[in-house]
Amino acid sequence: MTTGLDGKVVLVTGASAGIGKAAALALAAEGAKVVVAARRREQGEQTVAAITATGGEARFIAADISRRAEVEALVKGAVAAYGRLDAAVNNAGIAGPHLVFTADFPEEAWDEVVGTNLKGVWLCLKYEIGQMLTQKKGAIVNVSSVAGLNGGWFNSAYYASKHGVIGLTKASAVEYAKDGIRINAVCPGTIQTQMAEQTMFRKGAEVSRIRQAALHPIGRIGTQEEVAAAIVWLCSDASSFVVGASLVVDGGFLSRSGPVVVEGVDPQIVT
Repeated sequence: MTTGLDGKVVLVTGASAGIGKAAALALAAEGAKVVVAARRREQGEQTVAAITATGGEARFIAADISRRAEVEALVKGAVAAYGRLDAAVNNAGIAGPHLVFTADFPEEAWDEVVGTNLKGVWLCLKYEIGQMLTQKKGAIVNVSSVAGLNGGWFNSAYYASKHGVIGLTKASAVEYAKDGIRINAVCPGTIQTQMAEQTMFRKGAEVSRIRQAALHPIGRIGTQEEVAAAIVWLCSDASSFVVGASLVVDGGFLSRSGPVVVEGVDPQIVT
């Protein structure tokens, strides 16, 4: 089955590393023209270089998705470069303080996490949808998390923001389905990314790599490429009847019930 992405223009935020970079590479491999967006120019340009090295087409636009003017300029820049916007992957996000409970969570950190992970996705939708309405067609994938469907100890701002992304996805999907715009979300489990290395897997962290693998019935954590494959499908014509969905890519994490016992690891800590 073909994806129908050849020649399509796709915007990917947070594409300088992790799931965003993997998605940008996977979309380019399907023939899409990829607009790589991120705050970090050097890393973003590296993503572009990786795409062009394999014969793909991409360009970088610097943007902080928590800032309205930068998101507006990002979408305008994508359209100026390629004439249209066929799909978008709203992936950019931050983790915030790790294992800081609600009553102790700093207000400024709350604002930063929610401002990026939730408001930032809303800003992206605002301008992406505006462009797609002129085209009468488009596909948007918002990157949430299993943290958007459960609770835990990671930090409440992260859970709240990722739950919000799913609500925002469902609401906007209903609003614009008749306009030919499909909006869905993907909800990864624990994935091997730089963010995971800096939080859950860092030296001395309470949540170990071994325990994270044990939390997934498949027996391992996921790869960026596995999430990217789901994103490509949601952007493609193959998912043409999928609207407002939250596609879980979690190795069985949410299907598991009961505690997971790992010798030497606190069984109360679940992220």
